[in-house]
Amino acid sequence: MFPYPSGQGLHVGHPLSYVASDIYCRYKRMKNFNVLFPMGWDAFGLPAEQYAIQNKVHPEETTAKNVSTYKNQLSSLGLSFDWSREINTTDPKYYKWTQWIFKKMHERGLAYQAEVDVNWCPALGTVLANDEVIDGKSERGGHPVERKPMRQWMMKITEYAERLLSDLDDIDWPESTKELQRNWIGKSTGANVTFGVKDHSAESMEIFTTRPDTLFGVTFMVLAPEHPLVEKITSEQQKAEVAKYVEEAKRKNDVQRTDLSKEKSGVFTGGYAIHPISGENVPVWVADYVLMNYGTGAIMAVPAHDERDEEFAQKFGINIVPVIDENNQLINSASSENDFNGLDANDAKKSITTFLEEKNLGKASVTYKLRDWIFSRQRYWGEPIPVIHTNEKDLDHGFEVLADNDLPLTLPKVESYEPTGTGESPLASVEVWVSTPEGRRETNTMPSSAGSSWYFLRYMDPHNDQAAWSQDSVNYWKNIDLYVGGSEHAVGHLLYSRFWHKVFFDMGLVPSKEPFQKLVHQGMMQGEDGEKMSKSRGNVVNPDDVIHEYGADTFRLFEMFLGPLEKSKPWQTQNIEGTYRFLSRYWRLCFEEDHCTLNSQIVDTPESEWPEKVRRSMHKMIFQVDRDINNLRFNTGISAMMIFLNDVYSAYPEGKNVPRKIVENLTLCLSPFAPHICEEIWESLGNTQSLSDHDWPSYDPKLTVEDEITLVIQINGKVRDRLTAAADVTEASLKEAVLQREHVQKHLAGKEIRKFIYVKGKLVS
Repeated sequence: MFPYPSGQGLHVGHPLSYVASDIYCRYKRMKNFNVLFPMGWDAFGLPAEQYAIQNKVHPEETTAKNVSTYKNQLSSLGLSFDWSREINTTDPKYYKWTQWIFKKMHERGLAYQAEVDVNWCPALGTVLANDEVIDGKSERGGHPVERKPMRQWMMKITEYAERLLSDLDDIDWPESTKELQRNWIGKSTGANVTFGVKDHSAESMEIFTTRPDTLFGVTFMVLAPEHPLVEKITSEQQKAEVAKYVEEAKRKNDVQRTDLSKEKSGVFTGGYAIHPISGENVPVWVADYVLMNYGTGAIMAVPAHDERDEEFAQKFGINIVPVIDENNQLINSASSENDFNGLDANDAKKSITTFLEEKNLGKASVTYKLRDWIFSRQRYWGEPIPVIHTNEKDLDHGFEVLADNDLPLTLPKVESYEPTGTGESPLASVEVWVSTPEGRRETNTMPSSAGSSWYFLRYMDPHNDQAAWSQDSVNYWKNIDLYVGGSEHAVGHLLYSRFWHKVFFDMGLVPSKEPFQKLVHQGMMQGEDGEKMSKSRGNVVNPDDVIHEYGADTFRLFEMFLGPLEKSKPWQTQNIEGTYRFLSRYWRLCFEEDHCTLNSQIVDTPESEWPEKVRRSMHKMIFQVDRDINNLRFNTGISAMMIFLNDVYSAYPEGKNVPRKIVENLTLCLSPFAPHICEEIWESLGNTQSLSDHDWPSYDPKLTVEDEITLVIQINGKVRDRLTAAADVTEASLKEAVLQREHVQKHLAGKEIRKFIYVKGKLVS
């Protein structure tokens, strides 16, 4: 994932994903793959703009400076990026095509305007998408967020909800990330049911329920405070109380309203719904735990079979009528037209839904929690939306989208770019830019997630000025084989990218329906205090300082050796000495004491004349490093090389008479991890071809298998002994040997063996 270049530069946690990707790419090149390993900058949006505002410098200037800092830091790590493909989302040559994509989305009916309730952040002066709000506060800065109706550009991601859900089964992603997306999409299967409204024959109340089998247990209805029926059905006696409650609800965000731990609140409207089957009157309440932007903004409440409804009913003294017994069968579910009593609840769902459909009172339905993507930001530093308004009151037709040859629509140069706080973008005050003969330009800008939803495709053809990418380039590279980035993007960026990619697929612009075939999340690098690294905590370590003292290779190797890539791990500066010593020992194996002259003791000894232990150790090392890089298990691959180096020094004390092939193969295996030192040694060995262009070393599979294994012996789950045995030992002979051991007999005395379990190569229980 490409970074946004903040003013603070990189700390030692940021390079985790870049170093891991670089090792993998160097390895794949040595395996004769054609590797596309590019880099670019996600430079539009709030982070860059907030930094510019705080430092009172134009965001264009600060962004360029920050990009330069990041590029220097990344380059110092020896990352083998193809810098000829570098892109920047703020470059008009790039965002011309982001605007073109917006135009194509509009042509397909996927980009539209609407007056909607949005997440408005007064402190940031902009609207935020749902994934940018955490616990009622802005993800960026932690500022309070409120709901507010505003005119917005929207992306109809809901049209792709089912495909976004079902296609998760086809990609190699962490299951936890898939589950986050499934929950965000929130598919529910059930029925839409129509309730009449007493004394309002022209009105009806539509609800969606996943439990039509509980329809006879409805004892009250609940409307969201924003529901248009609230005002119509509220009685005169209840109007003042309802109006007050509705006003109070406006000041709460969705998280506060749906918090399961909070005490339920609500007001009786004085109105009644009409049960679609029994015809009974059902009291209608208004309560803020029901949201207008989820489902229909109305629910049927079944307190006997829903915990939330039960809490509400108990607080306000509403009847609770059970309709499903302990055997999961329907009770109290008879009407003049039909009797559903005795049916299994699952069968009743189908039967009641069919009955409703026959009476035109409802139908089977699927709904999703996913909401359309709010695509407007009231900020300066973003892609201009290529639209001219001819009639701003006509949301559907009162505008024109710019022609292709009028793109890119570039940002005007301005002195003031701070948010207005009024809900309008700073661009609204740039009259010379806003005003055109045809009308007024759109002054909202795109979210930063626009440029990041397709950037990986531009890498394939970065200098094309005739198209966003050519068909030849995308047909060759297809989708991303390996995507490495933070789990914090599980919903926002990764969901939006998948949505756009599916649209491109439908347009015939890409050959794959998913953008990222394999996804890996690197773990968080914690400070030495075990907390998340952040400037505010004072626990940030600058990689420049580490590289200055120990070199880039030591830094790279140490980061990968700290633990599994996906796991969080604390940075411990003092422990880097161990990695440094390993590389120093490797260097001393190859060079004389002056550190510049190749070790004269490196000899061309045939492998058949090596000690058997070091011969086996080398083949095992090559096999393990090959396997571990391929599986992104870098820490265990490094461990295998450390073990091998120890075996070499044991077989050849002080590094004398070391076979050249040993040095070369260790250099080849180590080179993806420590490219600088390995290139130096490789060249000193007389090789003119770069390591990156050399084939990965081969190994003999027969020599990678251990002759002997050490097994742990457990009795009732406790380790009681250890046993060394032949690697190909049979379970029968192993059992005989184990039961003869003194420690085992001692702990088994007077006991009956009920189970004997052999976990091959590991333990006996």
